[in-house]
Amino acid sequence: MEASTLIILLMIIPLFAGVFMACFPSKHIPQAFYETVHFLSVLAVALLAVYLVVIVMTSGNAVMALGNWFRLDSLGSIFVALIGVVGFLTGWYSLSYIRHDVAEGKMTPGQVKRYYVFFNLFIFTMLLAALSNNIIMMWASIEATTLATVFLVGAYDTKTALEAAWKYIIVCTCGVAFGLYGTVLVYANAAAVMPDPTQAVFWTELLPNASSFDAMLIQIAFVFAAVGFGTKAGLFPMHTWLPDAHSEAPSPVSGLLSGVLLKCAILVVIRFYILAIQTIGTFFPQLIMLILGIASIVVAVFGVFSQDDIKRKLAYSSCENIGVVALCLGFGGPLGIAAALLHCILHGITKSFLFCLSGNLLMKYGTRDLRKIRGVIQVAPATAVLFIIGLLAISAFPPFAMFVSEVLAFISGVVTGYLWVVIIMGIVLTVVIAAFVRVATGSILSKPSEDSKLEKKDVGPAALIPEIIMACVVIWFGVAMPQPIISGVEEATSIVMQVDDTEEMYDTPLFEDIFGHSGGSSTDEIRQ
Repeated sequence: MEASTLIILLMIIPLFAGVFMACFPSKHIPQAFYETVHFLSVLAVALLAVYLVVIVMTSGNAVMALGNWFRLDSLGSIFVALIGVVGFLTGWYSLSYIRHDVAEGKMTPGQVKRYYVFFNLFIFTMLLAALSNNIIMMWASIEATTLATVFLVGAYDTKTALEAAWKYIIVCTCGVAFGLYGTVLVYANAAAVMPDPTQAVFWTELLPNASSFDAMLIQIAFVFAAVGFGTKAGLFPMHTWLPDAHSEAPSPVSGLLSGVLLKCAILVVIRFYILAIQTIGTFFPQLIMLILGIASIVVAVFGVFSQDDIKRKLAYSSCENIGVVALCLGFGGPLGIAAALLHCILHGITKSFLFCLSGNLLMKYGTRDLRKIRGVIQVAPATAVLFIIGLLAISAFPPFAMFVSEVLAFISGVVTGYLWVVIIMGIVLTVVIAAFVRVATGSILSKPSEDSKLEKKDVGPAALIPEIIMACVVIWFGVAMPQPIISGVEEATSIVMQVDDTEEMYDTPLFEDIFGHSGGSSTDEIRQ
């Protein structure tokens, strides 16, 4: 089967699974039926996504489908792989988590069906966003992720969950409307100058003509796009939906929201970033990303430190880490771009890992309040060990994966002359470390409260296995980054910088130290 056909199949699988489950009545259908369809769907998406990414990475060529409508290149491959892998692991974890909610009376059969239907539709909309080559469809797919996830955010039908869902859809819809304005401005400008106006909606057709676009219009369009799609990414100032939505959604959904959805929105921002740089140069787009990045990490750090709700604390941490990605794009250059892309991968896996672990705490303690969660190391030892690993990983301690991307972020800031920004980032990240140390000492490693009647028994293996896999990944990627990940980031960086030959990027000795090859080497030597 051709790769172009597989791209369509990749999107059809979760869409079909969601629609198929929706056709059955909530009553008289065993829960195992929905679980089986769901699990087969997320497994198939993961396998097919990885297979397609391998095809793109080994061939070095983008794969197109339905003419110019869908495209998978090295840049999109990073995010498609993230959707497939994290979607599978959080989908797998969902089985035990939802069973527990049913046993506790928190979910009815109708809510279980709705959960699995919209979980699969959520994956479909993210794949649509990552694979779209049509800029109008990019906007529509990001908007579609809101419609798919609002029912997951409000899955429990409680007052606070419905309030969070309402806030989520209002803020995101209004924010993404700014992205629509930016998209329309780009299309209108392109249609006026391109020889064939019908091609003005395709991102790959816009890039070769970018130098002929109106500079002022593109500046305005980029601001709209950065703020609009940045809303869905969790960037300041439209980040306010994120803590509420992440805290009220079921924990597997929180992991998918933070680990993958925010990155899909960043991918769309990056595509407009590339277009803006080709039209008006690097200064203005990088300045906008620096402003958004600094504001996001400074504002988010107060939430990370002050929150007692574990999921809200993790949600604010996502705002801070997306701010780091924006800062790296603001630093620019091959190091900054590579740091941004690598941070998307590593933070996506790490934060999904932590949100799933927060689900373990909810299953065991029945609360998200860290003041009431005590002595996890004695009550649920496996979860406690995994949580310590997760807290060290999200704090970017070696030898965990995020240490690599954050060190690269610091280096890129220093190399590009933004030492003052690096200092601010260092202070902020130190405060974040202090916040997570409080979680470790106050909740995980402390003694259980004297009146605690919790059984000293961990959650079941079905809930722990996906988390153990994610723990192994964050350690593995920190100790020995796999060569395919390095090569993929290099190729994606060349797309962002619009460099035809990756050897042009490696004219600094830093690449020899960080990526394991020297500047001036040929592309074949680099891959070897």
